[in-house]
This record gives sequence, C-alpha cells and structure tokens, in this order.
Amino acid sequence: MKFSLGPSLFFWPKKEVEDFYQQAKSSAADIIYLGETVCSKRRELRAKDWLALAQEVAKDTNKQVVISTMTLLESPAEIQVLKRLCDNGEFLVEANDLSAVQIMHDLNMPFVAGPAINCYNLSTLKVLLKQGMMRWLMPVELSGDWLKILLEQATDAGIRQAFECEVFSWGYLPLAYSARCFTARSEDKAKDDCEYCCIKYPQGRRMNSREGERVFVLNGIQTLSGYQYNLINEMPALKSMGVDIARISADSSAAFTQLDNFREQLVHPTTTPLDGIAECNGFWHKIAGMSVA
Repeated sequence: MKFSLGPSLFFWPKKEVEDFYQQAKSSAADIIYLGETVCSKRRELRAKDWLALAQEVAKDTNKQVVISTMTLLESPAEIQVLKRLCDNGEFLVEANDLSAVQIMHDLNMPFVAGPAINCYNLSTLKVLLKQGMMRWLMPVELSGDWLKILLEQATDAGIRQAFECEVFSWGYLPLAYSARCFTARSEDKAKDDCEYCCIKYPQGRRMNSREGERVFVLNGIQTLSGYQYNLINEMPALKSMGVDIARISADSSAAFTQLDNFREQLVHPTTTPLDGIAECNGFWHKIAGMSVA
C-alpha cells in the first residue's frame, strides 16, 4: 500500500509553498500532488511555477509527482491554463472536473479522477476508464461499506485491475464549492475585490454554529469540514479491501508526521484514540460526518 501527499488546499505565500515541498521531498509520501485546486486568483504561484516546482521535486526524489487541476472553472482564461497543465508533457494529471477529463481524453493521456468527480457507482467507473482514468479517488462523503461493495463489483466486472483506488484518509475534507467566495464575504469584501484575504488564513477560517460547535472551515470558494478527517484506525481495513493508496492532505507540516503515523499503522496496527473535539471519521462509518466512531 502506498501513501500520497494531496495538494495543498490553502493559499500560502510562495516561499512557504516552496519550503513545504522541500520538506515533502524527504517525507514518507510515495506520491506528491501539487497545484492550485481552489481559486485562480491565488497567484503566488502560476502554472509555470507549479510545473517548475513539480520538475524540481521529481528530479530530486523517486516519488511520483502529479499535477492537480482546479475544481471550478469560470472563465476562458482558466480553461487555457487548464489545457497547459494537462498538456505538460511530463507529469500525470489529477482531473478535478469533467473539462479536465475531456482534455486528457482528447490528448489520449491517462489521468487521476480527483475527489470532486462525482463517481458513485460501477457505471461511472466504466465511463471514466474509457476516458483514460488510471487512478480513482473515492468521493470523501462515502463510506467504507460502500467502497468495499463497489470494489467487489469492479472485480466481478473484470475491471478492478484497470485502475488504482485512492482514499482521502487525513485532513480537512473538501465538501463543496461555490461561485461565491465565502472568505471574502466573511470580511465584507466583494469576490472581485477580495484583496486576496484568504492568504491571512493558512488553515482556512473556522465557522462555528450558533451553539459554538465547529462546523466548517471556509477556504475561499471551498467549504471544508470543521474537523480533520482521520482514518488511521481503518488502515488494516483499507488494505484488506484492496485500497492502493491512502491520501494525507497537505494541511500543514503536520501532514509529514501523519504520513509517518499512517505508515507505522500498517506495520504495527494499534487503536489510536481520536480527538472528538478536532477530528472525525463519521462518513466512513455511515453516521453524521462530524462524528467519531
């Protein structure tokens, strides 16, 4: 079983991004995803910078490097950037919307189906495989039982060996996207005049309920879970059902510690108490997502 470091979902200064991936080079990750997936206005790094960073990481390590694309595209300029990233000539691409899937199909290139691609059943898996998918990341809101059944169906259909299965296993869950910028709105700013305010929140802006319970994390146009998802105790189950890759989100430098912890869990399985104030695993167990089982 392999471990991946997912793309950073937050807006960090360029120097911090570069420092983060310097650490990633020596981390326990087998696969490193990088690229802007949330907002095209986050221009600390542009397409050429992400590609240059990918080349540097690939040159200095034996890790697989994957370019992640945006999830919500809203302009012709963003489509042009997407085409450039897809046709990079060197790196595998994580497609996070169907326009990227179509571009990769037109290029006759394999791709990773990211977590924002709504793939919930065997029929959709077959469609994506015909388009060129070689790795599939399960949508984050689905359960372990659902995944087990779907992988069994894929085996019965004779297609299971045609793709790798990856599961988001630690970090703030990417739940939803909107054309509105919630971070700008929270500061009473218009989206078109946001002053790039989300850079002030390196792990997003927490949103509590009226009762004071942490519900969501606002991250520009993206809504994340209020608690960090943690499947560390499910690693033996993931392995037994044939999951190929566990994804650790690049939330912060804590991701590198989690990569070590998750890898150790495969070697010496133990039950790790989860912090119900900061962590959750409800979706995996078919209960309220913010709960702990």
